[in-house]
Amino acid sequence: MYIKQKRQWLEKLRQEHKMTQKQVAEEAKIARTTYAMIESGSRNPTPQVAKSIAGVLDFDWTYFFEDECHITCNLKTHTA
Repeated sequence: MYIKQKRQWLEKLRQEHKMTQKQVAEEAKIARTTYAMIESGSRNPTPQVAKSIAGVLDFDWTYFFEDECHITCNLKTHTA
């Protein structure tokens, strides 16, 4: 079971770059609504989209998937 968790780290990075969701989305060549859903945790990016966003905000794109793994692993630990 996957629990939606806001990607606060992504929002913080965006704010540190003094960018709006719209600006990140435009530079990453995705819809603003798609970016907003990714940042809110209600949608996961494809590897291609993850790379685009990471290129705009200057971080390792695999962090999206590490984040998902940490959530899943923590759920398994707490339910075991």
